[in-house]
Amino acid sequence: MGHGGRRIVLKSPREIELMRAAGGVVAEVLAAIAERIRPGVSTSELDEVATRMIADAGGEALFRGVENPQASFPFPASICSSVNEEVVHGIPDERPLAEGDIVSVDCGVRLKGYCGDSARTFSVGRIAPDVQRLLDVTRETLEIAIREARAGRMWSEVAAAMQRHVEAAGFGVVREFVGHGIGREMHEEPKVPNYVDRNGQDFRLVAGMTLAIEPMVTAGRPRVDFRDPKEGWSVVTVDRSPAAHFEHVVAIGPDGSDVLTLGG
Repeated sequence: MGHGGRRIVLKSPREIELMRAAGGVVAEVLAAIAERIRPGVSTSELDEVATRMIADAGGEALFRGVENPQASFPFPASICSSVNEEVVHGIPDERPLAEGDIVSVDCGVRLKGYCGDSARTFSVGRIAPDVQRLLDVTRETLEIAIREARAGRMWSEVAAAMQRHVEAAGFGVVREFVGHGIGREMHEEPKVPNYVDRNGQDFRLVAGMTLAIEPMVTAGRPRVDFRDPKEGWSVVTVDRSPAAHFEHVVAIGPDGSDVLTLGG
């Protein structure tokens, strides 16, 4: 189907089940990472866990080797690990996580030709109550989108509910990065903003659409930039306030949405 000159690829029930299988691997990886996160663990250790599990499942790590026109090198890891003020695309490294940190882990897998993609923000030990509230609101925002998305609605209706929830809590919605269609490729049409785009970035939800919905929320101002423009990967809040990121892939149906990245 087309929309504004862009082609949105609808998926058959068989393709949706293949995407669910890929999403199941992602869910298993994130569950294993959740068990390992604690003070003293490095994000490179978490990446090693993901790399091994994806290979054992017969999958391909979607992120490894991805090119970015802003970056000076391809993405070098299986997961993105974004700590504290890092919003997305953080590169795993040897720094030990500390008590009170938060880390957003984004994982993508291709299995039998179809993609799964999901993210969660984890607490490292005990975190400040206001940071916990940031995580809670971001997770609730994704839950709102999943609950509100169904065939026949305009995406802007769903995005408006997401934006209202975030801003009512006093937090910011990142504009520079949004969700996306997904299927055989990690990034397909349409773009899926987490806010109402006044420039016309909107589309009608249709049964068979598969979307990666991923609210990215900041505790302070929503403006973001690259930590190191020469590197071109790790995205941070300009005011260095903490950020949270939650993501699921959903298939749109006539009566609601079906989450494909929950696992068994």
